[in-house]
Amino acid sequence: MKKLELKFENAEGKTVTYALDKPLEPVDPTEVSRVMDEIITQGAFTSKGGNLVAKKSARVVEHIVEEIQLV
Repeated sequence: MKKLELKFENAEGKTVTYALDKPLEPVDPTEVSRVMDEIITQGAFTSKGGNLVAKKSARVVEHIVEEIQLV
């Protein structure tokens, strides 16, 4: 399953990550950046370390599980 991870910096300077399941693909970097700006501007999310103050990064992560046959 793929996830879109949005990484922000909070008021304490720590990284806060929010993950969204099943992102629409292909992911539009301009739209992701715009949405992250809006999240910061609107104060939509907060963290233990305070409000989100800056964008750090965004990435699509795919988790692949391969079963191992035991003999």
